[in-house]
Amino acid sequence: MTKAITGQVFHIIHGSFVDGHGIRTTVFLKGCPLRCLWCCNPEGQQKTPELKASLSRCTFCGNCLNVCPPRAIAITSPAGEKKIEIDRELCTNCGKCVEVCYTGALEIFGEIMSVDEVHRIVAKDREYYKRSGGGVSIGGGEPTLQPRFTYDLMKKCQADGIHVAIDTCGYTATKLGRQILDEADLLLFDMKGMDDEDHRRQTGVSNRIILNNLARVGEMGRPIIIRMPLIPGFNDSRQKIEDAARFLSRYKSIEKIHLLSYHQFGTIKYTQLGRPYPLQPLAAQGADELAAIQQILESYGLQTQFGG
Repeated sequence: MTKAITGQVFHIIHGSFVDGHGIRTTVFLKGCPLRCLWCCNPEGQQKTPELKASLSRCTFCGNCLNVCPPRAIAITSPAGEKKIEIDRELCTNCGKCVEVCYTGALEIFGEIMSVDEVHRIVAKDREYYKRSGGGVSIGGGEPTLQPRFTYDLMKKCQADGIHVAIDTCGYTATKLGRQILDEADLLLFDMKGMDDEDHRRQTGVSNRIILNNLARVGEMGRPIIIRMPLIPGFNDSRQKIEDAARFLSRYKSIEKIHLLSYHQFGTIKYTQLGRPYPLQPLAAQGADELAAIQQILESYGLQTQFGG
């Protein structure tokens, strides 16, 4: 009997309009090789399940304390106010505490699912895809970090007539990872910037593999939508936008640039994971600054829109 191919999934969203064309179902996979300072999905960074703690929901019933094998959970009373604390060094993310948490204060980010299980879920929305020109988007995290699962899910969907978009940071050097990029129906390709030193400082990795992969799929004529986060003081100067525009304008299969304004919506997730938010709050660009960025990109013949 053939062993089922499984992957770590941390979220599935139905009815998305921002992850490609039409109405889409987006599958989020755990694991990412980058550590972007502004990351709004920190629950997708680690490849393994992680305990999510929404402590405002806690009633201090103590059920979790009794079942935690490593005794990683404690109730304290600093300044006379009850507080629940989780020792993340001790926590094994086994999920036993989740089973007895009746308020939903404790949950697990990440679930092992098979290709067939995920396919059955996304195939239920097939009629929406057909009517809207939509499909399935596989993101994360970084989907090429689980290459066998991602490739098999992509091919199963495609064989079923379902359009597949891959939302990628582009940082993959494996044969199967590159094959995923080459064979996707659409690539939602993140573009953080052209300067390698800046990229290392902001994301923890070089951008050379990323730019090489983007150049390769661009030369192949693969359909691409660029996603460009605009981080104040990091990649939004006129010079850096022009550098990116010159590079991107070489590839005619790039359909559009989605400009993603800076926000801090993901900061609550860092709290839920017991991590500090790695970036000091920044002042988002004003309307005039955003319009100037858009104008620069469009002056190179690139189509742009905000969001997506």
